[in-house]
Amino acid sequence: MARIEIPIEDWQIKPHDLWDNQWLLLTSGDFSSQEFNCMTVGWGSFGTMWNRPFALIAVRDHRYTYQFIEKYDSFTLSAFPKTFHKTLSVLGKKSGRDMDKINHSGLTPIVSETVLSPGFEEAELIVECKKMYWQDLDPENFLTQKIHLMYPQKDFHRIYFGHITAIFGEAKYKG
Repeated sequence: MARIEIPIEDWQIKPHDLWDNQWLLLTSGDFSSQEFNCMTVGWGSFGTMWNRPFALIAVRDHRYTYQFIEKYDSFTLSAFPKTFHKTLSVLGKKSGRDMDKINHSGLTPIVSETVLSPGFEEAELIVECKKMYWQDLDPENFLTQKIHLMYPQKDFHRIYFGHITAIFGEAKYKG
C-alpha cells in the first residue's frame, strides 16, 4: 500500500463516514514481542483536546482487546478499502481469545513509527496514538433514553483519549 506521512494539519477525512460506514481496526499491544490484538470499531471520534490532536475510542471490558489497551500505552486505528469489509466484520465479531484471528484474517501486521502497537500493510490509513486519558462511562450521565438502550447488559464502555502521534495514509487523506 502506498502510504505517506500526513501532518495533522493536512489530514482530511469524513469522520462520521470513516467510523460509521468504513469502520476502523483498533490494535493495541507490542509488535516486537508479537503480543497484540485487534478489534473492529465503529464508535469513536477525532478532535482536539488539551491542545493536542486526539482519537477517542470506546472498549467494553469483556472484549479481549481491553486487556491489551489496559496494559500498553498505545494503539493504532487502521482504515481499509471497502473490499476488506467482510474481514473487518469477522475481526469485530470473533475473539482473539478463541482463535488467532489476525493470522486467520490474512492481514499483515507491520511495525509502527511512533508506537509499539502495529498497523497493517493492507491499510489505506494508519493513525498512531499514545493514551493520555481514560474514563468509564457513567449511565447516571446519559441524557437520553436511547443511550441506555445501547447497553441492555449494562456493559458500559471505557473511553480512551489517544494523542495522535503520527498519521500515514494514501494521498487522498492529505488536503
